[in-house]
Amino acid sequence: MTVPAYRTMSDPLGEVTIPAEALYGPQTQRAVENFPISGLRLPRAFIRAQGIIKASAAAANRRTGQLEETIAQAIIQAAEEVIEGKWDAHFVVDVFQAGAGTSQNMNANEVIALRATELLGGTRESRLVHPNDHVNLAQSTNDTIPTAINISTAEMLQVHLLPSLRKLEQALWQKAEELMPVIKAGRTHLQDAVPIRLGQEFSGYAQTVSHLLTRLAEAQEGLYEIALGGNAVGTGINAHPRYAAYAIGEIARRTGMPFREATNRFAAMQNTSAAIHVHAVLKQLALHLIKITSDLRLLSSGPRTGLAELRLPAVQPGSSIMPGKVNPVILEMVYMVAAQVIGNDMSVTMAGVGSQLEINVMMPLIAFNLLFSITILSNAIQVLVDKCIMGIEANERQCTAWLEASLSLVTALNPFLGYDRAAAIAKKAYAEDKSLRQVLQEEGLWTPAVQEALDPARMV
Repeated sequence: MTVPAYRTMSDPLGEVTIPAEALYGPQTQRAVENFPISGLRLPRAFIRAQGIIKASAAAANRRTGQLEETIAQAIIQAAEEVIEGKWDAHFVVDVFQAGAGTSQNMNANEVIALRATELLGGTRESRLVHPNDHVNLAQSTNDTIPTAINISTAEMLQVHLLPSLRKLEQALWQKAEELMPVIKAGRTHLQDAVPIRLGQEFSGYAQTVSHLLTRLAEAQEGLYEIALGGNAVGTGINAHPRYAAYAIGEIARRTGMPFREATNRFAAMQNTSAAIHVHAVLKQLALHLIKITSDLRLLSSGPRTGLAELRLPAVQPGSSIMPGKVNPVILEMVYMVAAQVIGNDMSVTMAGVGSQLEINVMMPLIAFNLLFSITILSNAIQVLVDKCIMGIEANERQCTAWLEASLSLVTALNPFLGYDRAAAIAKKAYAEDKSLRQVLQEEGLWTPAVQEALDPARMV
């Protein structure tokens, strides 16, 4: 007997032909046909969040008596399989889809409904569990999609990005302590400046990451207010009065995070402020990663014709034509990731403009870019620490050479000679290609006090 390749199901617009093996229904199939745009899908974290929402909603509806036990239990079991990732291959809607994510919500509803129907012994066409009447009971795209954004973002921050950032912070503080004895020339405007300890330079990087950790943790707090229970426009139409409290309580239990009812559901549904705020902090992180990695590229430039004050771990050949060349490839990769995140932030910002009246119609774009940014930042930072930061070494000989050649050491003589005379000394040394010591001796100014003032260790 030949197994049919397709089956037919119907929705309010009529009959739809669906692949026989697909664990979804007609509305998902219509979305697949209507939106063959990018081949991009919302990621595992988002699908997991949808499963959490559907399981929590079924538990709440069962508790309020709106959903009978057998159907509720089947929905919960099916949703838990979605949470585990068992049916990810059946979440097939393109990121660029129906506004607000209606197709994404129905994809989840249909997968869970069909799987729950199977668990109850029915065929996929029998609809013992209905995607709208049962799985989507007391819900709407307009409250579930922003809730899924908040849940998935909070979990991704907690599990991936914050640990990666803490690892970077620790590595930079460790490297700052290790390099603190090394004194080198400082540089401002890419020109010679007064001395600085290499460890002090790294402590600046470490403290920057510490500040970013604080800002990211603060931004994460805003994600915990969710509007589930608002249904279509925030009024909670067709939902039991206790549904929202029960469902959100179940979400908090399943995630181990302090999700709570929004102070004002209408505000929470009209805007995606928390998600936009989180991505704004990610953009700041990207900017600072560019600063740190660009500094490390400059400080390690060479090895013979650059600053060469740092040695980076060699992880792969750097050129297809120049033998022996080794490039700062890890730092370059982080720069590319940071650039992508900055671009993503513009997409998130413009998607924020999609908030009109009661909902934001561009939520799938916000979800995709936000979770994409968190993913690539988390991975890039892990690689940065493991394959670069931990293996950085100081080239002390080169640091000393540049330090002794720096004319900015003359700054320490301001209290002895005054600014103008000190500037003249530096200018003469530069013009005649002499050291400060040589010029000071020629001018009869080399005294024990001057010699002591020019000791770099006293300047840092």
